[in-house]
Amino acid sequence: MGFQVSVQPSRHSFHAEPDETILAAALRQGLSLPYGCRDGVCGNCRGKVLAGEVVHGKASPEILSEADRLAGFALFCCAMAKSDLCIESREVRTLDDLPIRTLPARVHRLIRVAPQVMILELKLPANERLQFLAGQYVDILLKDAKRRSFSLANPPHDDSVLQLHVRHVPGGQFTEHVFQHMRERDLLRLRGPLGTFFLREDSRKPMLLVAGGTGFAPIKAIVEHAIAEGSDRAMAIYWGARCRADLYLLQLAEQWPARHPNIRFIPVLSGSPAEEHWSGRTGLVHAAAMADHPDLSEHQAYVCGAPAMIAAARQDFLTRCHLPADEFFADSFDYSADTLQAIATGIAPETGVAPHD
Repeated sequence: MGFQVSVQPSRHSFHAEPDETILAAALRQGLSLPYGCRDGVCGNCRGKVLAGEVVHGKASPEILSEADRLAGFALFCCAMAKSDLCIESREVRTLDDLPIRTLPARVHRLIRVAPQVMILELKLPANERLQFLAGQYVDILLKDAKRRSFSLANPPHDDSVLQLHVRHVPGGQFTEHVFQHMRERDLLRLRGPLGTFFLREDSRKPMLLVAGGTGFAPIKAIVEHAIAEGSDRAMAIYWGARCRADLYLLQLAEQWPARHPNIRFIPVLSGSPAEEHWSGRTGLVHAAAMADHPDLSEHQAYVCGAPAMIAAARQDFLTRCHLPADEFFADSFDYSADTLQAIATGIAPETGVAPHD
């Protein structure tokens, strides 16, 4: 049993279980209501109950007074439905809706998923949450005013930890630290959310999603958000790497089309050794996408990876496949200056996929 919640003015609706908060139910189903702490003390999730009944839970009386409650206001991070509801709340769907914040974060887990790829999970303080759009990134703030940018690989509704995919760059200041010295519970500072690479939810066009290497991170976030939202938009996902080991979450990606008929997944390897006996697609990942989609005039394209791959995809998708220029969205994994120097001196061989170092 549960309750139906409709949202004004968007007219979106979702299902809420009796034992979950209105915010948690909305996020679980891909609707991004505003929030901050998710603990009843910041007031960012405040909205109005237009019809129906809620229990207010642990909402702080300093943030939600008795007069507020009588007037129909609620903190949706604490309130739970006791009947079908109609609520009034804005939804977070544009960059203007999101504050950019600087926050501390502790290393929650380090998971080595490939010889040169680490999944870094970060946990914010108990009373803090970072609200973001699927596909955006954060800056890790280093000493001497330096920063390193990493895409968020988790979708917005799954924000108990922030997941970053870090490729080891020999000679890279930050990635050397991640792979050699970082430990669980280490403290970092981050700033975000940042970037204009995010899922455009107001479109019904089929999506072509192209990732190179750890450029898979924001593509993963976009796909998982679309799934949570119940989207039936066609999604063709191409993930390019050199060898099979570089497809570090291959099993996860293969599950998407097995469970969702609107999704296709095509891995592409550019340098698979003979002993791998790779029988799948080979060559440049964007070329494989073009071969399958010679006409992109009615599509949106989301492309993430090395600058050279993005430049080639932009040129070819627009000129040869007729993709409208305003439907090409990209996140370029640029090298920092010290990594470029390492590449030039032969310390860090260029992999074809430029990670943030």
